[in-house]
Amino acid sequence: MTSTAPQRIARPMDGFSPLLIACDIDGTLLRTGRPVSAEVQDAAAAVTAAGHHLVLATGRSLTGALPVAEQLGLEDTWIVSSNGAVTARVTNGTVEIVERHDIDAESAVRLAVAAAPGVRISAEIVGVGYRINIPFPDGELNGTQYDVLDLEGLWATPTPRLALHQPEIYRIAPALRALGFTAMSTRSDWIDVTARGISKATALEKVRTELGIEAHATVAIGDGENDIEMLDWATAGFAMAHALVPVLAAADHITGTIDDDGAATALRSLLA
Repeated sequence: MTSTAPQRIARPMDGFSPLLIACDIDGTLLRTGRPVSAEVQDAAAAVTAAGHHLVLATGRSLTGALPVAEQLGLEDTWIVSSNGAVTARVTNGTVEIVERHDIDAESAVRLAVAAAPGVRISAEIVGVGYRINIPFPDGELNGTQYDVLDLEGLWATPTPRLALHQPEIYRIAPALRALGFTAMSTRSDWIDVTARGISKATALEKVRTELGIEAHATVAIGDGENDIEMLDWATAGFAMAHALVPVLAAADHITGTIDDDGAATALRSLLA
């Protein structure tokens, strides 16, 4: 790890080789609830114009990630959403779900309501929104919220992810992991529940193979604990300066904060 501003990355390859550049969204490309800044948009356009592949890798649902791809002008790209549980390919504005990993939502829901009565639970409907037992606050979910009549409605249709929302809900993450889930708590009041062994990194490795990108030509930029595996996976990992210590420790480089448009600085450092 280095604490200095990122310089141009020296790539161990002969001639030009395209990079796979995986970017987190919230806290990295934008501040939640705000659009992508002009500086980040310009830097993203520069790296794609140079022939590199900019891939969004986010904890957001696909529904929440697609508007960001549009803001960045990414008409032909890949999106890793729901912390790796859903991978989609965007071609000329058409979205194709390439891979999704559904979970045993019933066992996770039953554990959550027993351990945390009154917990808000959402079950992702890919490309649409969520089925919910209790309405979530505005801005917490992307897409339409559909009320279920009873808890069974949360698992009646396959889902790749549950989101649990309640103060101190992070305390039940170990119990969910013991059941065989990936339970990611990026906030004390939030847990994302996905299938065992699924992360942004596992999905990105499959995208890399599909794109034919060399293993050493991988870059990741992120700020959250759900980015740690992705930063470890990449040959060059950039952490935003406002990230927590474990995220900074996983990175090869530290760029600026979200307020400094640190993602734009990192992106531009990749240009020859």
